[in-house]
Amino acid sequence: MIVIDGRQSELSLSNYANLEEVLSTLLTDEGLDQRIVTDVLVNDEAFSELYPHQAEDIEVGEIERLEVRTVSVEEMATDVVGELPVVVDIMAGGARSVAGSLRGGELAEAFETLQDMITVTRDFIGAVHVLRSQFSGGGSRNLDALCDTLGDLLGEITDVIANEDWILVADLLEYEYLPACEGWRGIITALAGDIAAARGE
Repeated sequence: MIVIDGRQSELSLSNYANLEEVLSTLLTDEGLDQRIVTDVLVNDEAFSELYPHQAEDIEVGEIERLEVRTVSVEEMATDVVGELPVVVDIMAGGARSVAGSLRGGELAEAFETLQDMITVTRDFIGAVHVLRSQFSGGGSRNLDALCDTLGDLLGEITDVIANEDWILVADLLEYEYLPACEGWRGIITALAGDIAAARGE
């Protein structure tokens, strides 16, 4: 049995060799290519691939029930944009923590947090760009300026780290990175409005 978003599909598992074939067919034949798959349950247990094409290794004979749950792109975007202010708080908190650790001479702790903060910042910028291109028809001057500022700032911080000027790194985080983080809040608000408009709200 195949269940998609609570309704039983007319497709039969017996027509396929493995889970990957079933899922590939569902994406096209059931119109899921316009939706985002959030959960795949095989025999009522959550399934996610631990390695590429793991679904190919699960034969349909092992599957009694396959359930696929999806959301629309707009629903997912609404959820993501709703989390972005939390991410900004995490970025700002990380900057404060790193600056405090650097000023206190706790370099190992500072570097660990700084690495995480840089990764979160890059992922955040990537998510905002994807959402902006999907729902706002491209970039905006404010968004481009903030990205340029943050990109330049991360480059400058990297250079200063190479010179081991820890106080300057702390200053850059407190006096330039933190204000840049606050600048994202307006972008997020505008983006949330664009997504709501796309949903007809």
